[in-house]
Amino acid sequence: MEPKIGITAENLKAVAHALNHILADEFVLYAKTRNAHWNVEGPDFHSKHLFFESQYEQLDEIMDSVAERIRSLGHYAPATLKSFLELTHLSEVLHEKNDGTGFVTELLNDHESIIMKLREQVNYFANELKDAGTSDFVTGLMETHEKMAWMLRAHLR
Repeated sequence: MEPKIGITAENLKAVAHALNHILADEFVLYAKTRNAHWNVEGPDFHSKHLFFESQYEQLDEIMDSVAERIRSLGHYAPATLKSFLELTHLSEVLHEKNDGTGFVTELLNDHESIIMKLREQVNYFANELKDAGTSDFVTGLMETHEKMAWMLRAHLR
């Protein structure tokens, strides 16, 4: 049954499509953060291992909320690795060293890239697709990524 929430079916489809891309970005960032947690090496191993764990736990919650937002709008969330890799704008390839600083730099770049994408979409959802709820939701995601990026950036100072 289609949701009757004051947004046209066409706009709901467009919102879900855009959210699919966000979910894919979140999943790829989650996988990269898990990789950092599992594979970090160096004298700061223990602290970085715990730090990356806290970050991937936040990303897990974000992924769940994005998928649930897609479902609440009457669409299905992508849920395969293949679909995530097709939908994401991030690269799953690491470009930095396999140490704390390398992982922090890589993950910070990805968070900042996601922040810029989300910022571009806030007004798109509200003004073009007439979905203030998703606009507000995406603003919240952006703010969460800004805080996570700040935490990463603090490790590089």
